[in-house]
Amino acid sequence: MGRAYQNRKDSMAKTSDAKARVYSKYGRVLYVCAKDGGLDPEGNLALRGLIERAKKDQVPTHVIENAIKKAEGGAGENFSVARYEGYGPGGCMVIVDCLTDNPNRTYGDVRQCFTKTKCKIGTEGSVLHMFDQDAIFVFKGEEEAVLDALLLADVDVTDIEQDDEKITVFAPHTEYFKAKQALLATFGEMTFEVDEIQFLPKNTSPISTDDTEMFEKFLDMLNDLDDVQNVYHNAEAA
Repeated sequence: MGRAYQNRKDSMAKTSDAKARVYSKYGRVLYVCAKDGGLDPEGNLALRGLIERAKKDQVPTHVIENAIKKAEGGAGENFSVARYEGYGPGGCMVIVDCLTDNPNRTYGDVRQCFTKTKCKIGTEGSVLHMFDQDAIFVFKGEEEAVLDALLLADVDVTDIEQDDEKITVFAPHTEYFKAKQALLATFGEMTFEVDEIQFLPKNTSPISTDDTEMFEKFLDMLNDLDDVQNVYHNAEAA
């Protein structure tokens, strides 16, 4: 099927001088995940996945530990999820996911990224229906064994792909925990290249050469905002 997905790392920062921003974004999402789902990675599979991803992105151990420790007791900052939708350069569809302690400020900052690049921020639901929210797992394995394990656990698998030794599993986002538990229970400790929930476009929108520079500027502006966690889009180089 060849469904396109993007690594969260690419959404968070593109250059090495953005490390501090990456650390801050990971610190925030780790804190929220631990506060909402528990401090123990063994019981909080979402937290476990975040920790593994943070380590791959070379986030220092003390940043990870401090974020989780901060969540202990449930005190501290109150972040809420904010999602914005709209149309980027070349008319591509865009979803911007944020964690914010000040929705008014965050909306203003995100809106400015749209307006400064001659794009249009939309209303809630304006483009969301053109994306599927899927759990994605990428790891080494054999397709038949993986599919058997997931079906045995009654996981609703959307798609599964084999590329050499690499397996990519797509499932509805509501099946994330069930799918991950089934994989870990069957295959034991695993190294996931990708282990997350993403918005995948139902179709892509070619971006012309003329719009490419503005599109990159648009993404950079969004990724520079501390509140922005992920940017999903359906743009594709022409």
